[in-house]
Amino acid sequence: MLPLNSDVRRHYVAMNVLFVCGKNRLRSPTAEQVFASTPGLEVDSAGLSADADNRLTTEQVLWADVIFVMEKQHRRKLSSEFRPDLKGKRVVCLDIPDNFGFMDPPLIQLLRVRVPRHLAQISNSLASSKVARSP
Repeated sequence: MLPLNSDVRRHYVAMNVLFVCGKNRLRSPTAEQVFASTPGLEVDSAGLSADADNRLTTEQVLWADVIFVMEKQHRRKLSSEFRPDLKGKRVVCLDIPDNFGFMDPPLIQLLRVRVPRHLAQISNSLASSKVARSP
């Protein structure tokens, strides 16, 4: 297995992270597994297609602090199906095409490069908003 870079090993402010792709068979379950043991993160994954292994639910959308989609078409479909539930949610497109297998090393490497930079920004933002709200 590829070594984790320092951004993946860092501790984030507690947040719920949802990874979404089409069928929840390859990319999003890989992302869930890669980040499952990251301190401060609770992770889940789902798919947007009717025949997804784990079909995205309203409960998952409401649970998530941040939603990572793999492609722009996933962002569009997410917005059209769950618009009212996305209010105030951060949705990030990773631009990862559907040409990887489950736990493919190149997919893992892409995820380890693209996801942590967004998590760091979101974690900092969440930490700042929690400090601003404290008495």
